[in-house]
Amino acid sequence: MNKPVRRIAIFCGLLVFALLLRDNWLQYVQAEELQDHKNNRRVLIARYSQPRGNIFVDGGSTAITGSVETKDSADFQYKRTYKNGAMWAPVTGYASQVYGANQIEKLEDGILTGDDDRLFFNRTVDMFTGKEKKGGDVLTTLNSKAQRAAFKGLGDKKGAVAAIDPRTGKILALASTPSYDPSTIAGHDDEKAWTSLTSKKNTDTPMLNRALRQTYPPGSTFKVVTAAAALESGKYSGIDEKTDSPLPWRLPLSSRDLKNEGPIPCENATLREALRVSCNTVFGKLGDDLGKDKMREQAEKFGFNDPEIDTPVRAAESVYPEEMDRPSNAMSAIGQYDTRATPLQMAMVAAAIANDGKLMQPYMVDKLRAPNLNVIEQHSPKEMGQAVSSDTAHKLQDMMETVVATGTGQNAQIQGVTVGGKTGTAQHGVANSKNPYAWFISYAKGDDGSPVAVAVVIEGSNTTRDDIAGGKLAAPIAKDVMKAVLASEKK
Repeated sequence: MNKPVRRIAIFCGLLVFALLLRDNWLQYVQAEELQDHKNNRRVLIARYSQPRGNIFVDGGSTAITGSVETKDSADFQYKRTYKNGAMWAPVTGYASQVYGANQIEKLEDGILTGDDDRLFFNRTVDMFTGKEKKGGDVLTTLNSKAQRAAFKGLGDKKGAVAAIDPRTGKILALASTPSYDPSTIAGHDDEKAWTSLTSKKNTDTPMLNRALRQTYPPGSTFKVVTAAAALESGKYSGIDEKTDSPLPWRLPLSSRDLKNEGPIPCENATLREALRVSCNTVFGKLGDDLGKDKMREQAEKFGFNDPEIDTPVRAAESVYPEEMDRPSNAMSAIGQYDTRATPLQMAMVAAAIANDGKLMQPYMVDKLRAPNLNVIEQHSPKEMGQAVSSDTAHKLQDMMETVVATGTGQNAQIQGVTVGGKTGTAQHGVANSKNPYAWFISYAKGDDGSPVAVAVVIEGSNTTRDDIAGGKLAAPIAKDVMKAVLASEKK
């Protein structure tokens, strides 16, 4: 071979080598990135080339999603549909041909599209039998009657409800208002509907899942955490013994007295009485006596300061502050200052107390099911930890049941059922300039322990400021949710 031909051969060889190198780089290194790229329409077209699997509630008996053929799109053959979409949006999320997906629709996309590796056998059988590929199903823990009671109770108010089975951690209801219908943004030409839902155009943020993703000052509902810390510390053994709580009580290192809501009997009140009438002075002083470290440790046993509570949708982190001075810790002990909690977190607090101190991990996906109805994954309840001892839990139950029997939570009473609860009215805005948040946390007891714990927060409503109170606005909603779950338990 002469010299020029040899050079051309070497050059061509280098070109072939570079081509092979680039091809393998694309195939094995960048494949996943390219597949997930937002501008890769082939993945989207494949995703909507067959009906998606469905999301179920009520133990798998009721589908809350569906699919319909798209007649006006050349690329997408099927479009997602939702039944009572606004009510279930905090559970399902959305699946859009243009805007992607979120929540369960996104997290379980592999199962719903049939692309999950665990469905390989089904895909192989379908290929040989000539059947179209099918997606699997997601069976949730949600109870439709409890969800309806929560959504109806919230009505036109801005707020959220979270309900849990304390025995297992199953999420029974997860409502958030105002809401939106995911069907309106499922297609390929829904830009107007999408824009109307974004926070820039809609200050009510209907796409925000307030039950999981929004934190609020928990107000007086947090006093059950402070009471738990006090009882666990050993400094306060009895709930009917007088506390060393002067009235007025001045915040430490301050010239300011901590106020109560009206002339309520808080001077040296017992823990039971202080919770019944919601004494800021008693629980603020308790928080100061215990110190910020013991308060934070107790809050964390209930799930605070945990950034990875996955249901599987990840909840926003609820916070008991780490760095603060004594007056700030006293305010935090009554659920103010920088203490913040999601409705799910406060439902977890009520659930742990109702479950004799044992905190179960909250979850809402019970089973994943293949198209041939074989179960490919079954969730097993998991214990997160022992938030308080059984003895302390029973004392807290006594106190919370007194709140509902004769205290601020009487609107949650259910005839023939033992109900425990705690009201809260949390300050909002600089110097409490905005309408406060109305809270209520509770549980109901059946013959086999407590099947339901509920947290309700009302962020905004047409109620006048003076009438905003957890017992008045939030407790009736919690009551209806508990009644719905108790009725389901009897069947």
